[in-house]
Amino acid sequence: MLGTGWTEVVALAAAFLVSAAATPAGISGAVLLLPFQVSVLGTPSPAVTPTNLLYNVVSTPGALYRYRRQHQTSGRLTLILITGTLPGVIAGSVIRVELVPGPRVFDLLVSALLLPLGIWLVATRPARDRDPAGPARQIQAPVLVFLACLTGCVGGIYGIGGGAILSPVLIGSGRPASEVAPATLASTFVTSLGGVVTFTILSISEGPVAPDWPTGIALGIGGIAGGYVGARMQSRLPDTLIRRVVGILAIAIAAQYLWSGLD
Repeated sequence: MLGTGWTEVVALAAAFLVSAAATPAGISGAVLLLPFQVSVLGTPSPAVTPTNLLYNVVSTPGALYRYRRQHQTSGRLTLILITGTLPGVIAGSVIRVELVPGPRVFDLLVSALLLPLGIWLVATRPARDRDPAGPARQIQAPVLVFLACLTGCVGGIYGIGGGAILSPVLIGSGRPASEVAPATLASTFVTSLGGVVTFTILSISEGPVAPDWPTGIALGIGGIAGGYVGARMQSRLPDTLIRRVVGILAIAIAAQYLWSGLD
């Protein structure tokens, strides 16, 4: 546990760095901040879940505003993802409070999904780099809605938003990062807002399951500044580099959750 006042300062600085690095890939960074909150900031469970979602609510508008100024809105993809994430996060929030699922199975499932995906993204080039005339392998809309619903449910249970899962899958399917990033961040924002509202309502009858507001807001302030910087950098970064960054982040996240699940 950090001293009075230092929790917010450390939270702000950490969120800025994580958000600046993750935003160009369409990842809010919440998946990296969740264990940081528990081990360094000492945020108690289950309040750590809505606190992480509160970080997403406060932090992502900066990046979304910058993407809008750069004329990157990904309207159709955004609507498809939100259609799935919103009902998913409400269900996940109720599951988190009522059933309190054990974290070990989740840790192992996340590592099993992200580790091979991260290795694949790092080891291969985008399809359009290998064959500029070849079309990207588009995932059909119903499959995307189903996938977004699952990640929204996971976001409600564990407070990670879902972008860390959606972004590697979409970029891996051949979509450009310039399209994926604003769409996954927008769905993360809606997912997190729905989760915070649901947890706040549930706290009326279920006890201390509301967000830790000072910590969440401090994380969000750092995240909104870092997200704006990351979104501004994205247009200057090649897709191949962003693909590698997503892959490395996925591998790092998978290794962390694999270690947690086996510990």
